[in-house]
Amino acid sequence: MSWVLDDKTEEDLVLQRKSSRQSKVGDESMGYSYELLANRSKFSGIEPTIVHVTPRKMNQRLNQTYTHSQDEFIYILEGKINLLYDGEKHLLEKGDSAYFQGSKPHLFVPVDDEEAQVLTCFIDRI
Repeated sequence: MSWVLDDKTEEDLVLQRKSSRQSKVGDESMGYSYELLANRSKFSGIEPTIVHVTPRKMNQRLNQTYTHSQDEFIYILEGKINLLYDGEKHLLEKGDSAYFQGSKPHLFVPVDDEEAQVLTCFIDRI
């Protein structure tokens, strides 16, 4: 089923091939780069992304936290990070996950000089 609003078609299946996806976006010196895994629909509240956490020796952003209006789910694909969340530090390794409110200060901090990969999904609050 497709919806047409504002002259744009909303599709119920959108495939994104790795070969047509922009690989990494962002500034690694700021602590991360990322790749969007799907073209987000304006009707969907989910935005899946892989965050590439910069190795510690290259990372210039180790204490400046982020906030945003969406909730966030993360799953560690490779490596390990310290999740700084609302003033506390949580070690997460490959296979670990977390779900949290993006409105609270948070940051993915590299544990060592290896890049970590984190699958994230931003979820609009209802």
